[in-house]
Amino acid sequence: MSEKEVQQETEEVKETAEEVKNDAAEETAGDAAEQEAPEEVDWQQKAEEAEDKYLRLHAEFNNYRRRIQKENETLQKYRAQNVVTGILPALDNFERALNIETANEESASLLKGMQMVHSSLLEALKAEGVEIIESVGQQFDPNLHQAVMQVSEEGYESNTVIEELQKGYKLKDRVIRPSMVKVNE
Repeated sequence: MSEKEVQQETEEVKETAEEVKNDAAEETAGDAAEQEAPEEVDWQQKAEEAEDKYLRLHAEFNNYRRRIQKENETLQKYRAQNVVTGILPALDNFERALNIETANEESASLLKGMQMVHSSLLEALKAEGVEIIESVGQQFDPNLHQAVMQVSEEGYESNTVIEELQKGYKLKDRVIRPSMVKVNE
């Protein structure tokens, strides 16, 4: 081989080597771009997941706050229920004592004092939102009344409360104790 041919072949090898080098560089650049794109997509996906998680936690916390507020309002509204439930038997006994007939002036003055205490007790309960359930002459309502007896009497419609055996009470809109009643058939 002559020097010219060797030189030409060397140049061809150099050109081929450069082409291979350029191709390799392009492939490396392409791979790098492809690798950057998944990393970029991965970061975007992580950011979206974090934002979604934040929004869900925020909504969950708001629901929790509303639920606690509602529970507190309910507790506040019915805070007197346990006290009232405990007082009702004593109030019933008080009313039985008031129905006793007096024989002399001394017992009449004692009865008058008991009536004053009874009325002030009822006023205090009313201030807390306690109401007496009206029963006699009303249609029987199983939500408000507890039928203890059923009788058949003329002059009353069917399913009407004839007599109240024990008073019932409501605290605001909740029945604390239903009225025990006698109902017409």
